[in-house]
Amino acid sequence: MFGWEFPPHITGGLGTACYGLTKGLLKKNVEIIFVVPKAYGDEDTRSARLINASDFTINFNDNIFQEYWKRITYLEIGSNLIPYVGPEEFSRLTSQAELEATTWKKNIVAEKFEFSGRYGKNLFDEVSRYALVGSAIAASNTFDVIHAHDWLTYPAGIASKSVSGKPLIVHIHATEFDRSGENINPDVYEIERKGMEVADKVITVSNLTRNIVIEKYGINPDKVFTVHNAVEKAADKPEITENKRYIQEKIVTFLGRITFQKGPDYFVEAANKVLMKDKNVRFVMAGKGDMLNKMIRRVAQLRISQKFHFTGFLEGDDVDRMFALSDVYVMPSVSEPFGISPLEAMRSNVPVVISKQSGVSEVLNHALKVDFWDIDALADSIYGLIHYPALKKTFLKWGKEEINNLKWENAAEKVLEIYQDATS
Repeated sequence: MFGWEFPPHITGGLGTACYGLTKGLLKKNVEIIFVVPKAYGDEDTRSARLINASDFTINFNDNIFQEYWKRITYLEIGSNLIPYVGPEEFSRLTSQAELEATTWKKNIVAEKFEFSGRYGKNLFDEVSRYALVGSAIAASNTFDVIHAHDWLTYPAGIASKSVSGKPLIVHIHATEFDRSGENINPDVYEIERKGMEVADKVITVSNLTRNIVIEKYGINPDKVFTVHNAVEKAADKPEITENKRYIQEKIVTFLGRITFQKGPDYFVEAANKVLMKDKNVRFVMAGKGDMLNKMIRRVAQLRISQKFHFTGFLEGDDVDRMFALSDVYVMPSVSEPFGISPLEAMRSNVPVVISKQSGVSEVLNHALKVDFWDIDALADSIYGLIHYPALKKTFLKWGKEEINNLKWENAAEKVLEIYQDATS
């Protein structure tokens, strides 16, 4: 299994989903070798044997790798990227297919590669090198199936299939259309399309994403399967659940990447409408992203900054504390393949408002659902959950029951069936 991150070192839902799925598969007696570009040593390895690609030594005299160099495409990028979001404002993008040339050998050939494991300006460089190391790991391990998560790892999955002949499963947690709308990056799109085409089976996290894969990428529907994400049972942490608020106002929270896909601008506009009716509310935007400064400026323009807080990126216990402080959680995503955070909020007894354009809306009945662009409906939903206790109580009661049925072992059962079908 190829991933790009593993808890506790995560930047979003991708790492959380990988972790939950590995634990679910462990309960189904599946042995997992989980490969990451960079391991830090404090990861929970009870559910998988973690391989740090940065520690893996390659024998460059092996013909299998020399053959692979001739086929791999080397991409170099000179601009910053947001976590698993497509490249923005390219200043330079080059493609070099003939890696066996001397000038490129100096860059690509080494006994070990030190990966940053991050999403910086050399991301395409790392994706290509990760594919090369992935082929070496595949050649030196015994396994039955290859499972690659998101576009960053598809080249590694393809390379591993090439050297091992084992079936490849690619897992679509988000597409370039989710990240960038219609202004897609053609190079990321091509990596995604190639990964899906080469794969024996394709797993999508929602039917919404499945339709995109079939319609936008032209993938055969017969090999595309939906497996919805799940949520882990909340740990008992009384010091968090009994957190003192110190303020009397209601708290409404947005928690996610502050980028186009997540719809933070709709949250700000809805907050303004709610505050026009009720000044006794505080709004929190937790996260970071390329739209953060724009959101700060908009809050200032609306003159609501005294009631609006930016926390920066939250992780671990800080996320639990934020949910413990919240009265309503809002996810107004423009295009959300799934969305684990509403499940985490409901698990913490927080009612949620989600966009209809999200995969999680397929599995949640007891959540208020609005079109992401309908600011009035979004504001009315927030206001209703704050001011009508019976409404909040109903959603929490039945929502909790829904959450309890969304288990990673159930998702793992479906994934295992796909493994078995691919290897039969």
